[in-house]
Amino acid sequence: MRQLASTRYRVFFLLILALLGTSAQASIPSGMLSGDNPSLAPMLDKTLPAVVNVVVTGKAQAAPSNPLFNDPFFRQFFNAPQQQQQQQPQMAHPTATGSGVIINAGKGYIVTNYHVVHDAEKIEVRLNDNRQFKAKVVGTDPETDLAVIQIKADDLTQLQLANSDDLRVGDFVVAVGNPFGLRQTVTSGIVSGLGRHIGSPADGQGSRYQNFIQTDASINPGNSGGALLNLKGKLVGINSEILSQSGGNIGIGFAIPANLVKSVADQLIKNGKVKRGMLGVVGQNLTPDLAKAFKLDVDQGVVIAQVMPDSPAAKAGIKERDVVTQVNGKEIDNFSDLQNAIGLRSPGDKVQITLLRDGKKQQVEATLSNASSMTGAGDATTGGALTEGLAGAQFGPISQDNPLAGQVKGVQVTGVQRGSPAAQAGLRPGDVITSVNRQQITNVSQLHKLAGPDVKQVLLHVRRGQGALFLLIE
Repeated sequence: MRQLASTRYRVFFLLILALLGTSAQASIPSGMLSGDNPSLAPMLDKTLPAVVNVVVTGKAQAAPSNPLFNDPFFRQFFNAPQQQQQQQPQMAHPTATGSGVIINAGKGYIVTNYHVVHDAEKIEVRLNDNRQFKAKVVGTDPETDLAVIQIKADDLTQLQLANSDDLRVGDFVVAVGNPFGLRQTVTSGIVSGLGRHIGSPADGQGSRYQNFIQTDASINPGNSGGALLNLKGKLVGINSEILSQSGGNIGIGFAIPANLVKSVADQLIKNGKVKRGMLGVVGQNLTPDLAKAFKLDVDQGVVIAQVMPDSPAAKAGIKERDVVTQVNGKEIDNFSDLQNAIGLRSPGDKVQITLLRDGKKQQVEATLSNASSMTGAGDATTGGALTEGLAGAQFGPISQDNPLAGQVKGVQVTGVQRGSPAAQAGLRPGDVITSVNRQQITNVSQLHKLAGPDVKQVLLHVRRGQGALFLLIE
């Protein structure tokens, strides 16, 4: 059995070596394989000094005490004082490590992830040459998971930022960081995808503005804030997230594009925070069912479900049921695209918006306002399209305790049976239906008339809290 086990081990080991050899060969372009000793080392010699290790000491937290110390037998056996009834909790300072990238050597500015320095009491930066410096936070932006910190040091090296819009799927990239505290770890791979939206992680602290670069270059805990480089040694992204059930790398990592990094970092250095533009709309993804209901021959875009009064959108003439397809000539496929296109610009910026209204293409110009001056604008919950109608829902007049009472006219959803077609279609108790198939309603009789059993398709306009959305019922 030993001999057999040993043979299996050798075969498995050789197989792993073969796979590793294939992977390494696939990760390096053919142009770098020429010569006696093909290597990324010349490029890395110039770039590694600009990638730093960030060690964060968190704010003091009460460490759990050992219940044994409070046991009466324990106190008697060790002759502990009786008055010491409870052990005082010990205060511990949690520590964590991440990575950062020097973007301005003269002033010592370093960009990293917000989640790396969040709630830090002390930040220490360790350079490639083993020098160590205390760092201060210049500014943070949880919405993009970016932060800028600063050290006072001489003889620093900075990275040049590439135009991340030039990236293509299949481009070779190199990830540099400090995974698990292993300093200056380098991995290579390719760009696996662009414009990724991955939603919020389980802890709910994910970035709101997402346009990630996906890569199979190995990224692990501690790589956060590290560099994603092209083969010219230019920064194309800041490593930020991994997709994994175990917490380790499975070949799916995400980086924040360099163009976004530059835009946010510039504002953080100048203002200490990011001032965002606001259009003043609530929208939802254009689904095939909604496109059919609106009689459109497109299947991508954002349906405007609500326009805020006196907002830039209202002043530009944008209306409910308009479908936004482009901003400044860039395609808008979903609400995340629209959110990035608007929210990553500054108040006062002018944007050209291409939209469809009743199937006809139009273009309007809007001057963005300050996001902090407006409330209630955001993403609407995407509605479902089902065939069993409104069964399982109860309707009535708008109740006085509904926050929308006195603000809108319509019919309130007073109850929704769990698992019913109405529930699966997306209706919730407290929703207010303001129109059915584009006709305004003010009472339940009108609802039953317009959405009766003989109606095959029902398009509802629903107000929910301070938001709005469309629901298509078939």
